[in-house]
Formats: sequence, C-alpha cells, structure tokens
Amino acid sequence: MAPSSFLLYFTDHRRLSPPLRPLFFFVPTSLALITTLFILFYIFTTSTLFTYQHPPLTSKPLLGAANESQRYNSLQFDSNGERGKIKITSNNVDKLLFVNPGSGNYVNNNDVFHDRDIFLEDYKEMNRSFKIYVYPHRRNDPFAHALLPVDFEPRGNYASESYFKKVLMKSHFITKDPTNADLFFLPFSIARLRHDPKIGVLGIQDFIKDYILNISRKYPYWNQTGGADHFYVACHSVGRSAMEKADAVRINAIQVVCSSSYFLSGHIAHKDASLPQIWPRQGYPPNIASLKRKKLAFFAGAINSPVREKLLQVWRNDSEIFAHFGRLTTPYADELLGSKFCLHVKGFEVNTARIADSLYYGCVPVIIANHYDLPFADILNWKSFSVVVATLDIPLLKKILQRVSSNEYELLQKNALKVRKHFQWHSFPINYDAFYMVMYELWLRRSSVRVQ
Repeated sequence: MAPSSFLLYFTDHRRLSPPLRPLFFFVPTSLALITTLFILFYIFTTSTLFTYQHPPLTSKPLLGAANESQRYNSLQFDSNGERGKIKITSNNVDKLLFVNPGSGNYVNNNDVFHDRDIFLEDYKEMNRSFKIYVYPHRRNDPFAHALLPVDFEPRGNYASESYFKKVLMKSHFITKDPTNADLFFLPFSIARLRHDPKIGVLGIQDFIKDYILNISRKYPYWNQTGGADHFYVACHSVGRSAMEKADAVRINAIQVVCSSSYFLSGHIAHKDASLPQIWPRQGYPPNIASLKRKKLAFFAGAINSPVREKLLQVWRNDSEIFAHFGRLTTPYADELLGSKFCLHVKGFEVNTARIADSLYYGCVPVIIANHYDLPFADILNWKSFSVVVATLDIPLLKKILQRVSSNEYELLQKNALKVRKHFQWHSFPINYDAFYMVMYELWLRRSSVRVQ
C-alpha cells in the first residue's frame, strides 16, 4: 500500500478500532503543546523582554522613593558612558537629558543645543564650503513672478517661503557652476502659484510635473540622482500636496516645508526638513525684563480642528488659562506679553506662526500638536525652552503648567529668549537667524556621495 493510502486508511475514523481513537487525537495535541512550551521557554531565557532593566537616565528620573535615589546616587559614569568618573546624584541627575549616541557625551537639559560644540564647528564649515545651484530663469518668463525672488518685503503668514528665496539669491552660498554644487534649488513658489489665475490651487500639481520634466530634459543634474540632491521650499500646506503628480520630488527630493508632520505619508523624517512659520516683524524684539505676567496661559485663534474644539470645551471659562476664539478686544501683543505660557494648538495643520510669536514676546511656547516635526529639531533641544503636551492631555493642561516651578519657568523663559534669534527673518541675513538655520538643516542633508 502506498504511504498516502496508508495514512488515509488510519485517518478514517470508521476504520479505527475504538481503543485507538483517543490515542490518535491525544498524540498530536500533546506534541503541539510540548512544542509551544519549548518555544516559550526559549523566548523567556534569551529575550530581555522578561528581564529587569534599570530605568534609563531621563531628565525626570523617579527620585520619589529612597531606594530610587540611592540607585541613581550609586551610578558612576565617565565621559564616554562607561563607569568611572562622573558621579550622578539627585542634585545633578536632572541636568542630564540623554546620552548622545553619536559622540557619547551627555547633553545638558539646560542647553538650547543638542551639542553646541559640534553645531558651531559645522556651522563654520557650512559657511565656508556649502554651495547651492539655482535653476536660472529670465524676467520675461511667463511664470517669472513664481520662479524669481519677490522684489518687495515679504509679509503674512507664509512669508518664510519668500524670505528664504529672496535672501538665498543674494547670499554667498549661490554658485553659477553646477559642478561645484552640493544641492540644487527648485525655485518655484507655491504661495505665488496658488494665487496665479492661470494656475491656482488645482493647477499646481501639473505645473510641478511639467517643471521637473523640463529641467530633466534641459539639464543633466536631476537625472544623475533622481532628484535626491534637489530641494524646494514651501510654507503653505498646499506645497505638500503639490507633489502628488511628481513622485520623484516627493520621494527623493528634500522637502523644506512648514507643514512637516510625522503622521503624514508625504513627509519623510530626516530627509525632509521643517521650515519655521514666522510672521515677519520689523525692529528688535521687545525687552521683557520688567514684565509681570499675570495669566498662566493664552491662546487665540479660529476653531478649525478637533484639538482646538477640545481646548475650548475644557478651558473656555477658566480664570487662568485664556482660550480665546474670534476677534480679540485687546492687542494680540499685549496678551502674549502678559502670559507666562503661550499655546500653540494644532489647527488645519500642525504648524502655525504662534511658536515664533511666543518666542518673540518672551512667552514660553506650549506645543499641543501631535506628530509635529519641530523646526530645527536636529539642532535645538526643544525641552529646554518649551513644553510639549499631548492632545489627549488637554484636560490636564493646568496641572501640567502649574507643576512647573518658578526656577524651572525662569530657565525655560531664559532659553526661549536665547533661541528667538533663530526664528527671525532679515532682508540681510544675520548669523544664526532663520535663514542660516535653514541653510544648516540643508547642509546636514547634502549628499555624502556626488554622482558625476
């Protein structure tokens, strides 16, 4: 009898004798159970999932219990993260934010930079060697208004896009020789195309697709890397969806956009960069040294998202958190100057100009926008000058802010004043202002291998 026939013979319950039937079903079940137990035993003995791990050193370790305090007091590390030289105590553990895996150095939670020394060194090299090639266009081009820099002072909510191009074209970073370029700039302006009656919002996608096709035929540079060493800049949220018909731009090119969110499929973290949305202001920021801020927190804006609806629902009539919707009866600047914390609450997009507004007026920003890829996050330590609150924690907002001690607030505000120069545009750029910070983000993303 063939093996298959033999198996079929014994699996037919009508041909099994009554004493063998229980045995036939018990054996495979037992084997399956034994196999499962072996697998669980292997996982248990080889994985760290079930083993005790010392809690990581965070900015707020659990020091409430005596044994926790003793555990941290007993740890000693040297500058490379090995046991040895630096003794960690309950007095200094709050100053240690995390171990930088790149350099092995501790990053001070009080410092506004992740690594100040590396940033300053790289910044000098960027200023010395970084080169950008911009695809040339004539004044008589039918779309010159969207391809060339504006000839006026940019203004409004989306001024960052126009400011960047206007300043870049006059800077020492521009090269006329594309063979010397580290990156190539796609100079179309989403904000200008959006208001062009010939293009409009619905026509931007086709314009971008045709633009990429034209430069890929006229120049060899796009085809050499598939656009990986190219970038564009856009502040309006339309800029992100404008690439729907130009997949290579969305997937390969560097997108420098205000609406940068980890939640969106069109945003690729670390390839793309977050452009700060800044309402331009002339002159020097106000001196806030003698101000007494009587309000705990302030927000003003339209109800255009579930997050803002929740904020209004919980805190509409509160005496310390002023959540205002609609037209203000007092000057906006006065409200920012009179509040300790200023709320940046997600609207249609994660981004608004409120972070830059807060910093300008010396108000500590509170960010209530999940998945926001914050501007200059590669450089700045946002924990040192802002408070990030999950949208689900809006009902706990007052407790979270009241828990910030006077000393902690003083440090947050002091750092906020330190970083506000990075969130300002100037017609003639000033070292470390918004233009130079965006250039540094691009410099970090330049290709390490040049394809000839």
